Amino acid sequence: MGMTDRDTLPRMSRAISVRLDDDALQALGRLEATGLSRSQAIRTALIQAADRLGAKRLLAEEAATLEADEDDRAEMMRVADLMEQLRAAR
Repeated sequence: MGMTDRDTLPRMSRAISVRLDDDALQALGRLEATGLSRSQAIRTALIQAADRLGAKRLLAEEAATLEADEDDRAEMMRVADLMEQLRAAR
């Protein structure tokens, strides 16, 4: 059995075209000023924006869960009452 000579090619990126308003163009310029290429800056910004949206969604879900938790709400009220008593005692 002979050896097979293969080249592994990286996954081909998809090119897109966007129109940037002045604010987006200035933001892109600031990212490029850090040494990132235009493509790197755009990819990084997209990934970070998506991550932030995901984090916000998770926080909103957690807040909704806590809001619906009667035991947690009662504990928050007890803590708030205690803090008010401590403040009034000063």
